[in-house]
Parts: sequence; C-alpha cells; structure tokens
Amino acid sequence: MCLATLAATAPLAQPAEAQRPRARDLGVPFDGEPGRLNAITDVAGVTVGHTTLIRGSGAKVPGEGPVRTGVTAVWPRGNRTPDPVFAAWFSLNGDGEMTGTTWVEDSGLLEGPVMITNTLNVGIVHHAVVRWGATRSTDWDGVGYPPWLASLPVVAETWDGTLNDILGQHVTVDDALAAMDAAVAGAVPEGNVGGGTGMICHRFKGGIGTASRLVTIDDARWTVGVLVQCNYGSREQLRIAGVPVGAEITDLMPARPGPDGQSLPADDGADREGSIIVVVATDAPLLPHQLKRVARRVSLGLGRQGSTSGNGSGDIFVAFSTANRAAARERGAISSARMLANERLNPIFGATVEATEEAIVNALVAAETMTGADDVTVHALPHDRLRAILRTYGRLGG
Repeated sequence: MCLATLAATAPLAQPAEAQRPRARDLGVPFDGEPGRLNAITDVAGVTVGHTTLIRGSGAKVPGEGPVRTGVTAVWPRGNRTPDPVFAAWFSLNGDGEMTGTTWVEDSGLLEGPVMITNTLNVGIVHHAVVRWGATRSTDWDGVGYPPWLASLPVVAETWDGTLNDILGQHVTVDDALAAMDAAVAGAVPEGNVGGGTGMICHRFKGGIGTASRLVTIDDARWTVGVLVQCNYGSREQLRIAGVPVGAEITDLMPARPGPDGQSLPADDGADREGSIIVVVATDAPLLPHQLKRVARRVSLGLGRQGSTSGNGSGDIFVAFSTANRAAARERGAISSARMLANERLNPIFGATVEATEEAIVNALVAAETMTGADDVTVHALPHDRLRAILRTYGRLGG
C-alpha cells in the first residue's frame, strides 16, 4: 500500500459534517459545560495550525520513510500580533522536552506560538520559529527587541518512532512555517493530524485532541480551553468516564505481520509509558503564579484516564492567559494587571481537569487505524465497543 503525501497544511475551519464523531457524539458523559466548539479555540484569539506528513509504506529505511509525522502550532493571540501572554509551565514527569520554559518560568511570559512535533524534530521546529519571527521583523528600527522574534521558542515533543521513520527527521523548516502560517480559529481537526499524526495512546491510535469549558465566577463568564498531543499509557490503565475500558478491550494491540502471515506484537517497547503534551488557554485574568497552579491541575485530568505518569513518560504542560494584553506587552517602568482573586480560582481548576480529560478522549475517538513503518498497525479505539462497554457499566449518555 502506498500512501500519498498529504498537503502541507490541513485546513482547520472544516464544516461540521466533515468532522469525525467526537466523544460526546458517542454518548461518553463528561462533567462541565463546553464552549461552542468544545475546543481550545473557544478562547478568543487562539488559533491552531497543523502540518501532516504521510507517505510511503513497508520496511523502515532511515532517512527515507515511511513517514507518519507532523507539527502543530498553537498561537495564543493568533499570528497577526507579536504581543506575548502571561504563562507558566509544569512537568509532571520530565522524560521529554519543552524548550523555552526556563524563560517562561522566570519572566512569566510566553512569546510566539507553542509548537508540538516529534522528539527528533524539536531543533528543526525551534529554528523555524526563530526564522518566522526574524523574517517578520523587517520594520524593526534596531532599537529594543525585534517585535516578532521569539528567540526562545516553546517547542514540545512526543515520540512517534513506532509508526514513523523518526530517525529521518522528516519535518522540515518549511513544514513548521506552514503550520504557523495556516493557524486559524474555528473547529480543530483531531486525531491523526499535525504533531499527533504518528502517536499512540493507551496502545490505541492517539494524536491531537481538544476540549473547552465555560465557567461563571460571580457575574463574569470565562473560558478554559485545552489541546493535547497524547502518546502515553498502557492498555490496562485506560479509563473513560470512570469505566475500565482498557481492561475490557484487551485485543487490537499494535501488531506487525509475521513471516507466515500471522499477526505478531509490534515489539516497539512503548507498551508501558509514553508522553503527553498539554496546552491550556484561558481568557480569565490570571497571573503567572496562578497559571502555574492551573498547569498542575492538568495532572488530575490525566489521572482520570488512568495514567500514573511512569518513569519514562514526558508529561509536560503549559498554561497561558489571553487577558492583560497591555500589561504583558508593556516595556515601560510600570504596568498594571488585573487578576482573579485566589479564592475564585476553583472553577478554573475544575474546568482544566474536565477539559483535559475530554480532550484525551476526543483524540482517541478521532484517531483512525494507521499502518506505518515496518507495516506496524495501530488500531483505532472501536466506537461500537466503547459504547457497548459504557452501556454495560451504566455510563452511556444520550
């Protein structure tokens, strides 16, 4: 089988009928009220772009393929303004990479997009973000900091070496630039797209997923949005809506063809751990120390799915607020910012946990069965069996 190379950019504003079913469409019950799109782009100003690379089949030949990979760009304020946002990050387990976080930690600011790709393409994508900013600072007068240059980019990764020729480093600078340029608001494609193209989650096909929550604090309405690139977890750990789905579906494990045509285990060494990158956005006026607390709450959403964040897992999260625009970009001596009182943060915490949980399930539901390098096949989570299991446990919604 020969798979064609997909277009470098995957359009995001797809009509509703073009979208695959999402977890709620299957009757998976979740807590909380989602936004209109149930996506990170429900936070006004946030845009997402993907570059998806799929080509070749058969035996893995380093440098040639098969290719099952990509890159995803998340812009906090879109790609038409260089204004930073207040931000923070958190590592639940650090066997992974998210560049630029030492400056996020010290400054409390995120400049430019959050980029997500595979492990061995971090440097290439990092270079692309710098190039993107340098080429757009043509009006810089040489005084102060070039307005578009994110010189310490935030680039995160998970490993896609089971399905993808990861040693070939097939994501190029142009691919990353295309994802940044393609970023738009609206519905976000999920599953086998962008950085999530070759990812595996709980031994099913994983990838990109997103969700959002609306919360009311006193008389104000705020939005929390989450985007995940999920590539973690053993099968037996998987829980959906509190139901031990992984223990109920013990077949459909990653497999490769044997010499006599029988199916053999993939033997990819990824049956226990893995990684997940999570991006949290909100329009609530939060300062960096509060966003650090929000980023930590992602861990609870991950735990709802059964993850224990193993030793070899890279579970790394970043959270930002699109509020306080003037304060975040202020370069004068004094700036003023608004913040929610700490005593009012509980709904934001709860929304983060809920949206993280749903974003992971949306990734699993959206992802399709994929055959990649060395003819390894990773199966999609079967929708019919998921519904039947939830029904058995009394958890299937309407």
